[in-house]
Amino acid sequence: MDFNTNLLDAIERIEKARIAVDRHRIVRLIAVSKYSTTEQIQALYQCGQRAFGENKVQDLNQKSQLLESLPLEWHFIGTLQSNKINMLLKIKPFMLHSLHSLSLAEELQKRLSKENKTLRTLLQINSAKENNKSGFMPEVAIEKYHQISQNFPNIKLSGIMSIGAHTQDTKIIQKSFETTYKIYEKLLPIGAQTLSMGMSGDFELAIKCGSNCVRLGTILFK
Repeated sequence: MDFNTNLLDAIERIEKARIAVDRHRIVRLIAVSKYSTTEQIQALYQCGQRAFGENKVQDLNQKSQLLESLPLEWHFIGTLQSNKINMLLKIKPFMLHSLHSLSLAEELQKRLSKENKTLRTLLQINSAKENNKSGFMPEVAIEKYHQISQNFPNIKLSGIMSIGAHTQDTKIIQKSFETTYKIYEKLLPIGAQTLSMGMSGDFELAIKCGSNCVRLGTILFK
């Protein structure tokens, strides 16, 4: 694998997509390392990548321990189960991208409060309304964002995340991104800063629709 070329190509594509719509926006790149070894993460780190995302708490735990000598910024991007909250909090991730329900918010708040910790978090939105995806429905997302911000002080909501519609139809994918962006716009006045949407197959379209944080795996670790 030529990690340097992969990373430079990805950055070039991100920049091209960004400049086409907004020269002032900064787009963050999270390297999704869920299928990658610690050696591959280290190789990408040596090319200049610092932020990495994992889908499973046990994998994040293992990799973060093995690579603790490196100043990596770990993001948890998978579906978090209540019984894994304690393990996740011990890892002290930079951000949780996938707060998908009120019951999870309640559990998180309980543990965070008990340990006197806070966690930077994104609200996950199921903008394409797909049965196999977690997240709040678009119609209730703003209300739930306010509710969590007001009632769960140890959860530091800093924006939203969504996964593009699972289809080959670009128009449907774009519509799901636009739905998420409209919600994000309405949350800007109360401090939302991160709009995490776009993966290897659709990140340029996500940037066109307003994303400022993309999660790329396949194209970096191919």
